[in-house]
Amino acid sequence: MDRAGELQVSYRGDPAKLFPLALGTGVLGVVTLGIYRFWAKARIRRHVWEKVRVGDDAMEFTGTGLEMFLGFLMAVVVLAVYLAVVQLILFAVGIRFVLDPQNEMEEIAQGISIALSFLAVLPLMLFAAYRARRYKLARTRFRGIRFAMENAAGGYMLRGLIYLALTVVSLGLLWPLMTYRLEAYMTERTWYGGARFRQGGRWTGLYSAYFHVVVGIALIGLSVLVGIGGSPGLSGLLATVGAIWGMVGLVIYRVRAFGYLMSQKEMDGGLGFRAAPRAGRVVWLYIKGVFIVGLLGGVASAIIFAPLGSMMVGIEEASELVQLEFAVLGVALYLLLLTVFGALALVFISQPILGHFVESVTVTGAEALDAVRQRVSDRGADAEGLADALDMGGAF
Repeated sequence: MDRAGELQVSYRGDPAKLFPLALGTGVLGVVTLGIYRFWAKARIRRHVWEKVRVGDDAMEFTGTGLEMFLGFLMAVVVLAVYLAVVQLILFAVGIRFVLDPQNEMEEIAQGISIALSFLAVLPLMLFAAYRARRYKLARTRFRGIRFAMENAAGGYMLRGLIYLALTVVSLGLLWPLMTYRLEAYMTERTWYGGARFRQGGRWTGLYSAYFHVVVGIALIGLSVLVGIGGSPGLSGLLATVGAIWGMVGLVIYRVRAFGYLMSQKEMDGGLGFRAAPRAGRVVWLYIKGVFIVGLLGGVASAIIFAPLGSMMVGIEEASELVQLEFAVLGVALYLLLLTVFGALALVFISQPILGHFVESVTVTGAEALDAVRQRVSDRGADAEGLADALDMGGAF
């Protein structure tokens, strides 16, 4: 403990160990047509979790690739049936997807069908976000004691839809309300052993972090009014500045919102947190990481595809079998290059940013950890399958 009752959280990541792990598991994922990616995710998480230290104690991830793979298979079936029902309902009311629209009405019907299908998936995306976090917590241990999360994904989904609608109606001004309430819903259903977490603070406390997003929204709104007034040049300039300002502001908001929400969390027994991540540092780590990935990825591209260039000479005169083999080789090398870029991005972008967030946290009232006892095993955490089926599973 650095001071009485305080523990510093640290991240001891090592690119020299993470890169070969990410690259090797990525190649196995390509060879197995994507099936191994669930085992790859489990291995990478075990590696990353054990690099997170609270004082001298490391986190532990106990999830398995088989769990996530079986969860994914079940989720795909649920998702396929759900989307089929949605399409049948749309068809019954006269809205159908047209693969090759021949006129304006069919193009409109196609657009409406796609939009409504996306909206129909939103509830599942919210459901999946809660279940994915629940699974990761259920498979995380600290000092041998499990974290857990209550089975309340349905309530999260309903609240998410309501707050999302309020955010849209308010033109984005109520985004902090959605952020706070949804995070509070998950936090207050989270346990460490027999100790429960609670979310303090108020949703209005996020508005200082949201300031730059509001400025971006205001500039875009102003550009609309200027455009109506007959100044398209100025309108376009304001819209561009507003969009850039808003996107940068969104990064600032997410970083500062993490700090505010984390600093307002507490656990039974008096344990709390302080967090002060810096948005400028996150942006710099991202820019630096993109530069490194681009540089090393360019070198990898040259190495991987250099032999292919010499082989292309005379390929047009070769037999169809040789051309097919050449095409297969080209696809394999392309997938290999994507794997290399993915491993580089994990090591030089995701890991440093994760490390900054982790190391910005200090645990206060840490003596409360000594009183925590194990809780009954958490069941039915669905192995994150729906999140994977909806492409919501991240590296971490």
